[in-house]
Amino acid sequence: MADIAKLVEELSSLTVMEAAELAKALEEEWGVSAAAAVAVAGPAGGGAGEAAAEEKDEFDVVLTGDGGKKIQVIKEVRAITGLGLTEAKALVEGAPKPLKEGVNKAEAEEIKGKIEAAGGTVELK
Repeated sequence: MADIAKLVEELSSLTVMEAAELAKALEEEWGVSAAAAVAVAGPAGGGAGEAAAEEKDEFDVVLTGDGGKKIQVIKEVRAITGLGLTEAKALVEGAPKPLKEGVNKAEAEEIKGKIEAAGGTVELK
């Protein structure tokens, strides 16, 4: 049992990309899909609700509109992304567009708060 706990601990520290590579390797080696493994292991691991909560640890922050305050939103987009004026303006005018991808929940909420304070609208996916 101690070996299983150690394995679970090591697997929990994988990045999303590493987990995807692991899933692909397991599919190739044993001919099983990751979806089947999760379906089988889900209830034994304490329920599907916990597994679903753990899965979503990276978010995409999508700018959905400027709320009529384009200049303020462009300023925030520049501060958040480091884009130049032209690129930030194009991003804001082309909304809905991804602002940042693959960020943790805290950073996603912080970005959302900054854009909304400037008058824009944001969606977390």
